[in-house]
Amino acid sequence: MKLRVYLTFNEDTVREPVIWKMAREFDVVTNIRTAEVKDHMGLVGLEIEGNDDVVEAAIVWLKQQGVQVDPIEQNVIEG
Repeated sequence: MKLRVYLTFNEDTVREPVIWKMAREFDVVTNIRTAEVKDHMGLVGLEIEGNDDVVEAAIVWLKQQGVQVDPIEQNVIEG
């Protein structure tokens, strides 16, 4: 599965290497498509690719880290 999401980072999470940690913790491939990062917030357009259950677990983990996760597209992209 390949899923495209927007990640919104707040002041507490913007300086943390959350995407790197997620890629190390879960067997997923990440591809940053767009990003705007400032001192107090960040918005990243991210593709996450991997097995369905692993991608879903990675999304849950991101939310547990305090990152807001919103789908860019309704449909999953097969690739």
